[in-house]
Amino acid sequence: MTQPQDTTVAFVGLGHMGGPMAANLVKAGYKVLGFDLAPAALEQAGKDGLTVVSSSDEGASQADVVITMLPSGKHVIDLYNGGLLASAKPGTLFIDSSTIDVADAKTAADAAVAAGHRPVDAPVSGGVSGAAAGTLAFMVGGPAENFEAAKPLLDVMGAKVVHCGDAGVGQAAKICNNMVLGISMIAISEAFVLGEKLGLSNQAFFDVASNASGQCWSLTTYCPVPGPVPTSPANNDYQPGFATALMNKDLGLAANALQANGVDGQLGLHAAEIYTRFMEENGGKDFSAIVTDIRDRSNEAGK
Repeated sequence: MTQPQDTTVAFVGLGHMGGPMAANLVKAGYKVLGFDLAPAALEQAGKDGLTVVSSSDEGASQADVVITMLPSGKHVIDLYNGGLLASAKPGTLFIDSSTIDVADAKTAADAAVAAGHRPVDAPVSGGVSGAAAGTLAFMVGGPAENFEAAKPLLDVMGAKVVHCGDAGVGQAAKICNNMVLGISMIAISEAFVLGEKLGLSNQAFFDVASNASGQCWSLTTYCPVPGPVPTSPANNDYQPGFATALMNKDLGLAANALQANGVDGQLGLHAAEIYTRFMEENGGKDFSAIVTDIRDRSNEAGK
């Protein structure tokens, strides 16, 4: 088995998620060449032990593995076709941990294969705290042999690594999971606000629902009201966490997939509409802050 000290990783995209992920690879003994367009991200990368390079192509030319964490499918495809694939050594393992459309993931994988490389899509769940702690969940799409090659690195950055299927299926798992998350957060938030209107305290509702059929991650780990779960963003003025803008993006991907595949996903589509509206003024807040919008609108309606 290849050891970390024998493997050079180029990591492109060192933001709130990518930066801590790359830092964990350094801690595990990998040589990591880092690149980002933001000077602040590069400065932090240097502090974390990465070797900062002047371009993504420079990093890819020296690497055995290239990991990307980028905002959209267009960014990934443009980067791949703009020189990243051509700069890499033949047979380089490409791991894309961005959250992008399934079709874009397949396009990127096809381009990588055509260039003689080994791609997987490996989007993550777990947020910034999970990236820092190395406890992310990875949903991986691609050939089994590529998955096995990527798994040692993913195991460093995450606590759960699942091979979901062929190219693009990792993205499918991420989109489906986050559609459930967005819908459940709206449902839990509506329940808290209804409980308030009915004279039920938030703590009492939490104590009941967290031990009954209403139990879910949005309630027990990420409770949208202050008090019951001290570590939830609700207790920190809804600082993300997982920003509303990111949830809006993921629900948009889910909505596109629902419509493109003829799925009667009424809740998924409506959740996307709700977060699109909320994002206009609250994109930087944690997505659990949707409870404040539901409460405000309910109070307005009650006047």
